[in-house]
Amino acid sequence: MEGSASLTPAGEELHARFSVNYSYAVHFTRDVLDPENPILARTVIADHGSVVLPVLDGGMLTCHPTLPERLEAYAQRHPDCLRLAGPPIVLPGGELVKEGTRHVEAILAAVNERAVDRHSYVLAIGGGAFLDVAGYATAVAHRGIRLIRMPTTVLAQNDAGIGVKNGLNAYGKKNFLGTFAPPSAVIDDELFLTTLCDRDWRAGTSEAIKVALLKDAAFFAELEELAPAVGERDLDAMGTLIRRCTELHLSHIAGAGDPFEMGSARPLDFGHWSAHKLEQLSGLRLRHGEAVAIGIALDATYAHLAGMLPAAEWRRVLALLEAFDLSLLAPELDDPRLLDGLAEFREHLGGRLTVVLVQAIGASVEVHEIDRALMRRAIRELRAAAVGAEALHEGSPPAMVEATQG
Repeated sequence: MEGSASLTPAGEELHARFSVNYSYAVHFTRDVLDPENPILARTVIADHGSVVLPVLDGGMLTCHPTLPERLEAYAQRHPDCLRLAGPPIVLPGGELVKEGTRHVEAILAAVNERAVDRHSYVLAIGGGAFLDVAGYATAVAHRGIRLIRMPTTVLAQNDAGIGVKNGLNAYGKKNFLGTFAPPSAVIDDELFLTTLCDRDWRAGTSEAIKVALLKDAAFFAELEELAPAVGERDLDAMGTLIRRCTELHLSHIAGAGDPFEMGSARPLDFGHWSAHKLEQLSGLRLRHGEAVAIGIALDATYAHLAGMLPAAEWRRVLALLEAFDLSLLAPELDDPRLLDGLAEFREHLGGRLTVVLVQAIGASVEVHEIDRALMRRAIRELRAAAVGAEALHEGSPPAMVEATQG
């Protein structure tokens, strides 16, 4: 920490300048609660009096009903490291858990009642929205309790579970309430992915496509190769996707110079201005990953029409999204309120509107203005391209498809 003083015409000023170092690991494993698997036990720093409060996603428990008993057995196997602060707190999963503060208050009440202090841990096991709620609660309780995230969906392992942000929805806006609070550790257990429904299996892949499109053309090409195997639910292929996506996300957080988003740009939120609005307009019918896929397709189409993204690369973007069985369309695209998402996106950070667009696969650029007429045209072009691709898939003559796409 550095301090300084200076004399100004108005008097003396004192200044404090300091930085705080953060470090956390993302572990990849299978069956983390096998008593012989040491990762969770090694992650906990057993300070005097520290305990671990488990907070579980109820939706995940429907597929893993014995998880509370397995967690208790694991703690008994590692008593020197893992002392549980009573039975797990079980809350709903899915985006609705982020609506308002009711579920946050349930976690805070447990923290208070079970004497969970700042040297203790919350172990949050669940999907991305659930982890947002647990992260928010741990960030505000005692001004910060240690958090171990155990994301259980593709989307959470690709994105929400590995970053430094937590958020709640309020006033009809996505993540209106939130904190920046890095976790103590993240543990990705591929066993959880094996029980996902097909919809959740594929929806989370949109975040990997997004980060590849922004940062790594080679990864984008690898995703083109991996798509058939991922579609067949090949766990090794999905593991490759998640690991590289995680690496790129962590590299951005650690190296891009603005991990807590003090500026006006959110580079990793490509496609998200419309995705957040689409989720809201759909009444949360759309999964976050599904909305992000549409947002990626829309902004790529806009960039193409604006003369930034060549036609061949634009088609590759749409083709890859479709190869992962991600829809490019939703009725809400035609809602005139969709473009209000631009103002809400700017308001969330403040400063100038800053939207990331792509100039090429693996290369992005920030823009500060969006031509609304051109964006409405992009919606029409995206609809035509998606319908044309579907017709081609169903065996329509190429000439008809080409006319539709034009």
